[in-house]
Amino acid sequence: MRRTWAIARKELQMYFYSPTAYVAFAFYFLISGFFFSMDFLNSQTVDIRPLFGNFMVVYLFVIPLLTMRLVSDELRHGTDELLLTSPAGIGEIILGKYLAAVIVQFLLVAGALVYPLILSSFGPLDQPVMWLSFLSMFLLGAAMMAVGLFASTLSAHQMVAGIAGFAMLLVLWMIEWMGYSVYTSGKEWLGQFSIAGRTTNLQKGVLDLSDILFYISFIAVFIVLSIQTLERKRWR
Repeated sequence: MRRTWAIARKELQMYFYSPTAYVAFAFYFLISGFFFSMDFLNSQTVDIRPLFGNFMVVYLFVIPLLTMRLVSDELRHGTDELLLTSPAGIGEIILGKYLAAVIVQFLLVAGALVYPLILSSFGPLDQPVMWLSFLSMFLLGAAMMAVGLFASTLSAHQMVAGIAGFAMLLVLWMIEWMGYSVYTSGKEWLGQFSIAGRTTNLQKGVLDLSDILFYISFIAVFIVLSIQTLERKRWR
């Protein structure tokens, strides 16, 4: 755990030395602020729920930006050999990088708390709905970070890793509608695997443990895939 945390701290430093992270943060808060203003001015209601759909779409673009360099940068500079021969195991390396990505994503979620804070000055908010909706944002973002991390293990080129991450996230996002276009009952079955669809209950204020377990399992699968990809590179 000490090595995992040391790698996470190094990655966090890299995030804040990199202009890409600042661009991603600026894009996220600029676009989410625009949607918040438009929703509130148009509806004139104190309801945070309509905002989350917009925030989650912004994640589609921001998460690949934040994850594309995690491993691909090591591959491009050739520092992956030093890393892979270090005392830290590949599992610790991947977990450390993922932990840093999740902390950055937590900062995005925490920053978005400014919107309910503004809304609360105009009237009371439904507190359970608000906090469970933020939990859904965090879980969705953590799952998307795991996909982005896996994409970054596939290429030494950041741009390729970013595009691969975006493509995978888009497919996972649209899987529900894709199933519906093939056969009608497919929407319900494939909807169980939709990373966006799994936020619906939480954003209604319903805490269903199966949704939480889905995200934990989803993250575990992509972390294992990332470890396996790096293991294959080690023995080439």
